[in-house]
Amino acid sequence: MYDIAQVRKDFPILNRMVNNVPLVYLDNAATSQKPASVIAALVDYYEQYNANVHRGAHTLAMEATMAYEEAREKVAAFINAPSPENIVFVRNTTEAINLVAHTWAAERVGAGDRIVTTEMEHHSNLV
Repeated sequence: MYDIAQVRKDFPILNRMVNNVPLVYLDNAATSQKPASVIAALVDYYEQYNANVHRGAHTLAMEATMAYEEAREKVAAFINAPSPENIVFVRNTTEAINLVAHTWAAERVGAGDRIVTTEMEHHSNLV
């Protein structure tokens, strides 16, 4: 079982009070709050690498690419994916849903098919 108080300590923004109560943030499909370790990793990236991955032959680009691929390997191991190549990083839920719609669904959903969803789903499912 997770110690929620300890988990909250990992997220600096959750130290905020909103309307005199501790912040509770549930809109994670739009923007997820970041733990201190992620914030530190981003600062490290911008201070030490800050180059496009898979796009250059210079040192910074190669280092950024290595870090990116190492992250894919860690995520693959964490979720028990068959291979790091099965891991696709996207910017947000909208991009992820569009990627699925334009690749996987494009081959499987045709004219006249109906897709059932609920009002509770992410807005990107509806447009």
